[in-house]
Amino acid sequence: MIRFLFDRDTWQEVYDSLTKNKLRSVLTMVGVWWGILLLIGLLGSARGLENSFNRLFGDFATNSVFVWSQSTSRPFKGFQEGRRVQLTLSNAEKVRENVEGIEFVVPRNITQSFVVHDFLSGNFGVYGDYPLLDKVQKKNMQFGRFINQNDIDNNKKVVVISEDIYKQLYEKDEEAVASYIQINSINFKVIGVFESEGMGGGPSADMHIPFTTFQQVYNSGDRIGWMMITGRPEFDIKQIEKDAKLILKNLNSIHPDDKRAFGSFNLGKEFAKITGFLTGMQFLTWFVGLATLIAGVFAIGNILLITVKERTKEIGVRRALGATPFEIKRQIVVEAVFITLVAGLFGIISGGWILILLDNAFGQGDEATLVNASVSIAVVFIALLILVTLGTLIGLIPAFKATSVKPIDALREE
Repeated sequence: MIRFLFDRDTWQEVYDSLTKNKLRSVLTMVGVWWGILLLIGLLGSARGLENSFNRLFGDFATNSVFVWSQSTSRPFKGFQEGRRVQLTLSNAEKVRENVEGIEFVVPRNITQSFVVHDFLSGNFGVYGDYPLLDKVQKKNMQFGRFINQNDIDNNKKVVVISEDIYKQLYEKDEEAVASYIQINSINFKVIGVFESEGMGGGPSADMHIPFTTFQQVYNSGDRIGWMMITGRPEFDIKQIEKDAKLILKNLNSIHPDDKRAFGSFNLGKEFAKITGFLTGMQFLTWFVGLATLIAGVFAIGNILLITVKERTKEIGVRRALGATPFEIKRQIVVEAVFITLVAGLFGIISGGWILILLDNAFGQGDEATLVNASVSIAVVFIALLILVTLGTLIGLIPAFKATSVKPIDALREE
């Protein structure tokens, strides 16, 4: 078989067969070319959309839920409807201790403050945070470091600023780390600058100071604005959310059926929806691409049947000269595989160019719709393997047709 594939006469015969009717040969290949092009283009677009969603969620721990306090909607235990609920550090600790499946609970605070550096100033969000935040919402540090436990223990007046704030408060190429800025007329030492990326994809005009320092500067005491709860991967984040809210209701004397007392945003649930959508899209992509590909390969089979019919007398002569049925079948299968493979390679190349065009059109900048639209080498090899398999199977139909006619009958064919 290997010697047959490297035989010059084999490929001369393939060439002669294809060039007898060039237009028909080209049209035969179009179906397979279009199927592969569609498959590569759709898979690459799906990957680009997935990358876009991943960039949107940034470095958040996706198995997370945010919980904050609101006002009650029902009277309970002597308290009137509309009572404002206040979350505390002890609430966060109770949730962490009593809800199964929790990995981290991160209490957080925020306020707007007037910030000054030299002659430049602005109003920015100031977060009071623990070092744990960097585990559940990773900060890509450009310079310096994030808050550490020593900053918390000693109530240090240090601050980590976003790249966007740096651009607004500092001159170009000015050193930020170890410099000082004023937050509400209090000096804070800048210890780090982080990349302005995250959910929403836009710039982040935020800064982070130690939680204990926030308590002192803004007299917040034990109060917290909200908590970020991260579950272990094997646990259901929706159940964790329900359990956490129930404990918070018990701690704050709130009716168990009160749905307004605590607001929440379940990042894990939303991420699961997106993941399901992307999985469905990938399945649809493979289905449409393979269906189109199979249709194209069947077209090749039909054309080869016509070709075999036209070559009946030639096949009869070859049989009369001693060619075995296996040799006739082998030649036709090789032609089928060659046509599908050439058309497929053109489709892969065309699909690659399509993805390059899509990347240039929709994959540039912070608001990119398709980020790095591409397909892996493994997918390309799988596509080629499918082509060879389908080409072989479809080539067997005209091959058996060619050997089903007796040599004497074939020689009489006009």
